[in-house]
Amino acid sequence: MDISIALVTGANKGIGKAIAREFVHRGLTVYVGSRSVERAADAAAEIGGDARPLLLDVTDAASIAAAAERIDALDVVVNNAGVSDDALPAQDEDVNAFRRIYETNVFGPVAVTNALLPLLRRSAHPRIVNISSGTASLAWAAERMAGYRGVFASYRSSKAALNALTVLYAQSLAEDGIKVNAFAPGLRRTGLNATTATTAADGGDPAEAAAAVVRLALIGDDGPTGTFVNWDGAPVPW
Repeated sequence: MDISIALVTGANKGIGKAIAREFVHRGLTVYVGSRSVERAADAAAEIGGDARPLLLDVTDAASIAAAAERIDALDVVVNNAGVSDDALPAQDEDVNAFRRIYETNVFGPVAVTNALLPLLRRSAHPRIVNISSGTASLAWAAERMAGYRGVFASYRSSKAALNALTVLYAQSLAEDGIKVNAFAPGLRRTGLNATTATTAADGGDPAEAAAAVVRLALIGDDGPTGTFVNWDGAPVPW
């Protein structure tokens, strides 16, 4: 398929950087989105190939608009940029923490996706992948993760909201041929993950998740849309 240009938000480190690197390894041009020009440039230089630094703050409308103006063509958007907070239940978190996290994890993907839709609509095989979390699954939260006692409430609920948006965008953009899916990367060794030591013992290589993200981003026209997929390819219950 003619899928050759991708954009990854929050791509200067962690899973985002690994995703950008995997795209380049597959021969794609990749826009390495970051809130810092310097960090974007450093990451793009380290990745090599046709990795292009892109100043992109998903919480800033002017930054998003300026980034969209710099791109001539686009096939894939990976909404990866995300933030978390301390391991607190909802009753112990300040409402401002919820606002800050939703600004990046929910409103950011909406603003970025909407700004880039004109470019995606010109692609022959447009794709959107939203980086979610297995901890956002309501089914898992009620059962297998009930022992966590509701911690990381702002982060997990923001990703659950992103999951809902994934379904709604998949439905509303179906006639445009745009496939939209959510992805659960699993516990990885990243700055976002507070349990680095545990994930390191279990593996936790961001590159493993990145390879799975890219496979989902490059699905054929007969592939799924509106799904929630785990890093190992298994479906995740909503």
